[in-house]
Amino acid sequence: MRKVYYLSTCDTCKRILSSINTDGLELIDIKSNPLTEKDVEEMFALTGSYEALFSKRAQLYKQLGLKDKALEEKDFKHYLLDHYTFLKRPVFILNGEIFVGNSKKVIEQVQAAI
Repeated sequence: MRKVYYLSTCDTCKRILSSINTDGLELIDIKSNPLTEKDVEEMFALTGSYEALFSKRAQLYKQLGLKDKALEEKDFKHYLLDHYTFLKRPVFILNGEIFVGNSKKVIEQVQAAI
């Protein structure tokens, strides 16, 4: 299985996708195809943590005052399913491995895995 969850309106996602070979990847725009519970569970199975998938940089995170709350794993899962902005992106799933986020190190790992 080879897929990437990304946001088509995100300049960072666009830049990253244009810098790698996406042939053979299932491209899933999370804005037009919201995450399902199955998607989130699949990612959780590979990371072992909903928090690892959660973006604390999202504007909605601050607007909802979530930074002042003690969130638990079930809360992170709830918010991931509630709104696409909470997914740390892009998320690549390549042959049973998961790569989350847009750090230089993660993108280098993706490029090596592709």
